[in-house]
Amino acid sequence: MTEPTELLARRTVLGPAYRLFYDEPLLPVRGEDVWLEDADGRRYLDAYNNVPVVGHGNARVVQAMAAQAATLCTHTRYLHPAILDYADALLAHFPPDLNRLMLACTGSEANDLALRMAQAVSGGQGIVVTHHAYHGVTQLLAQTSPSLAAVAPFVRTVPPPMVGEGETVAIAARRWEDQVAQAFADLQAAAVRPCALLVDTVFASDGIFPPAHGLLSGGAAAARAAGAVVIADEVQAGFGRLGADWWGFARTGLAPDIVTMGKPMGNGYPMAGVVATAAVVDAFAATGRYFNTFGGNPVAAAVGMAVLQELEQRRLPERAETTGQLLAAEWAHALPALGVAGIRGHGLYWGITVAEHGAAHSSTRASRVANHMRQHGVLISHSGPQGNVLKIRPPLTFGTEHVPILLDALVQALRQT
Repeated sequence: MTEPTELLARRTVLGPAYRLFYDEPLLPVRGEDVWLEDADGRRYLDAYNNVPVVGHGNARVVQAMAAQAATLCTHTRYLHPAILDYADALLAHFPPDLNRLMLACTGSEANDLALRMAQAVSGGQGIVVTHHAYHGVTQLLAQTSPSLAAVAPFVRTVPPPMVGEGETVAIAARRWEDQVAQAFADLQAAAVRPCALLVDTVFASDGIFPPAHGLLSGGAAAARAAGAVVIADEVQAGFGRLGADWWGFARTGLAPDIVTMGKPMGNGYPMAGVVATAAVVDAFAATGRYFNTFGGNPVAAAVGMAVLQELEQRRLPERAETTGQLLAAEWAHALPALGVAGIRGHGLYWGITVAEHGAAHSSTRASRVANHMRQHGVLISHSGPQGNVLKIRPPLTFGTEHVPILLDALVQALRQT
């Protein structure tokens, strides 16, 4: 077995732009459900990886992938029933007006395609995102991801919408509506025609702020009043991550024109998609054609269908809702006395803001917490503009039986840091 130190030495071939988790990097060699196993045979409870949404090494997904790969793997320029069956099954989880599906390989590709659609509909280029958003790695998306790089001149940022202490949702929603309206007005004043309001519906990179019901609707109205399209980025929040509603936009009552998906869509197989109204897709098609060599191939369709069947038949979004309620109760009971400045989340997506402790800055302490938990067999990470928000988002097969393991490790880490 290759040693971690040997791999670290060899990583220079990848260049310095890549990053690793943890002070002592992890070398997993296999995964099973919510567990990862390292080269020494030690098991870790995975409370971070949201890509294997139905669990690491899911048998149904693996079998579907292998069977279709052994039969046929072409592309969408030939007829094949699998992509149509998958489209029908996926669109059944969307409102009736969101009734067209286009497939890609990554969330970045999906968001890039969504912005191309928005440009076709609006005739504009101006995009509004939140202050520390992350939407992908293409050149266009890097310029619309302030957590990754400086934004382009055609991008404006607004704070993530949140309800302040003692504040009503209505007041917070009006404030965010005004901020979105002002951002688009600023674009217009700079002679940039509005194109899209692009929102990650859990505001993950901003610090994880799952919005209350009704909080986003005013901002969407302001975007449309400016002539822009509303895009819900569900790469992080989608497929039941936040509970029984399946989608972050549905949970908050947002009515988007376009929805993007990625990460968990193929449980690790590279698969992403864009769902939109017929009017949006028709306007885009009038400007040109779309083709993706690998997006929507029969293997991807088979994998995607297997993921959907696991989510549906095992009722994993509903399970995430129930487990999330237990987590919320446990967090509220155990964490406030341990130097925690805020707890936000729903279902199986949680952000816990770590406060300063002694001489340790909050971001340093959050890093120490994540590293302490890794050393004690539980994997999480941290993010947010200051890096002080613990990020917890396990596979949806994470259940109530795993809650005590996660909670005990977190409590011990907070006490020790």
